Amino acid sequence: MTDKIFIGGGGEDYGQAQELSFKYANRHGLIAGATGTGKTVTLQILAESFSQAGVPVIMADVKGDLSGLAKAGSSAHKLHEAFASRAEKIGFGSYSYHDCPVTFWDLFGEQGHPVRTTVAEMGPLLLSQLLELSEAQEGILNIAFRLADEQALPLLDLKDLQSLLVWIGENRGELSLRYGNVSPASVGAIQRRLLVLENQGAADLFGEPALELSDLMRRDAQGRGMVNILASDKLMASPKLYATFLLWLLSELFEELPEVGDPDKPKLVFFFDEAHLLFDDAPKVLVDKVEQVARLIRSKGVGIYFITQNPADVPEDILGQLGNRIQHALRAFTAKDRKNLKLAAETYRENPRFSTSDAIREVGVGEAVTSMLQKKGVPGIVERTLIRPPSSQLGPITKAERAEFLKRSDMAGKYDKPLDRHSAYEILSKRAEAAAQEAETAEQAAEEAPEPMAREFNAARRYSGSRIPRSSSRRHRPKESFASAMSEAVIKELKGTTGRRIVRGILGGLFKGR
Repeated sequence: MTDKIFIGGGGEDYGQAQELSFKYANRHGLIAGATGTGKTVTLQILAESFSQAGVPVIMADVKGDLSGLAKAGSSAHKLHEAFASRAEKIGFGSYSYHDCPVTFWDLFGEQGHPVRTTVAEMGPLLLSQLLELSEAQEGILNIAFRLADEQALPLLDLKDLQSLLVWIGENRGELSLRYGNVSPASVGAIQRRLLVLENQGAADLFGEPALELSDLMRRDAQGRGMVNILASDKLMASPKLYATFLLWLLSELFEELPEVGDPDKPKLVFFFDEAHLLFDDAPKVLVDKVEQVARLIRSKGVGIYFITQNPADVPEDILGQLGNRIQHALRAFTAKDRKNLKLAAETYRENPRFSTSDAIREVGVGEAVTSMLQKKGVPGIVERTLIRPPSSQLGPITKAERAEFLKRSDMAGKYDKPLDRHSAYEILSKRAEAAAQEAETAEQAAEEAPEPMAREFNAARRYSGSRIPRSSSRRHRPKESFASAMSEAVIKELKGTTGRRIVRGILGGLFKGR
């Protein structure tokens, strides 16, 4: 094994080796170009080379073509002669066919081993981005995570979070005094977004057993690095889920891996295909997080390579950290395309032999404009490069072959069966059952009280007077005599208006008589 990856041949006759040094491979990189210009093959040869050097690789397979890494190429392939001719032209004398050790993964568990993480590990920032929450809704989600920590409520799957949000809605009065306003409308909006996410199949992502990062950093018996391929053809139907999951994975690597400084070769290489999905409509706080991870994860021995159609898809602050560049053809059909092409050309160290912008527009399929970091991390002079042919199979493997690889995988059986242990959903359900039972007992006791007034008396919080027995009520008085009834009627009449007039008349007559 050498200390460099052979990318292809450059120079006037394409005989000058263009190589990526392992020492600078963790300084990150960019693979860009329009659709159909050869980005997938470039990604394939890089994965092969890193694997041969003992460096594990993580990559998303958007179209299914990268599954061919698991199988060696063949001399019977229709492009065999073209591959051999190109290898000879660029001076790639060690060209041969070989496979790579591959582990297939799939968030939906259909084309690979299931990949899961817990809601708690995803965190409120990434989950808010995934759900596309407003600022107020994100605040409530942060409250939910704080309460889960304070009350020891493990958030493992979606039903844990959904049940906690129900509890927050029911107790919003008390929570608002402590954490700020908790709006029922905002809680309901989050619940609806979770329902949409669940309908998209994301419920399979959240749960246990959660993915162990060490399983992504394995080597086979020959010392070759494991190529971890995430099936993403179906996942691309939910671009937010795709981008959020890969960003979560990158963040977990950043959090868990130890500092290694500047290693002779990377400990892990992470290929982020369709990188524009990560930055489309992303809030500044998320872009800042990606920039922070990209800047600091280098010292942990991880190299990140963004794959996208146009370098303009990547924010400038992040683009400036991508030292190794492989730029396939860009098309300039509109004024905006021409502007982006000019900006892309300006990021390279100029070559006096040709115009960089013209070269980016003119390179054919399987050809690229390349610039790799050289001694002391200085960017190399840009070159037009013929990319070397792949050693593994070009194109996807069959479903039967994939099933056989899954069956023989070291990961077979470890993640296939989901676990549902005691978590927030069960804890809150138990609390709700206990509260319902207590209320039912109190209601039953109240119904068993002898009379309504007695229940009311027993339920009173404060009572300062003497209790009047029920026998004093009017309906239980003895029957009155006729005389007493007449006396009561006369007294009542005298108290009225007519009675007052009669009294005034009698008294007036007496005073006049005197």
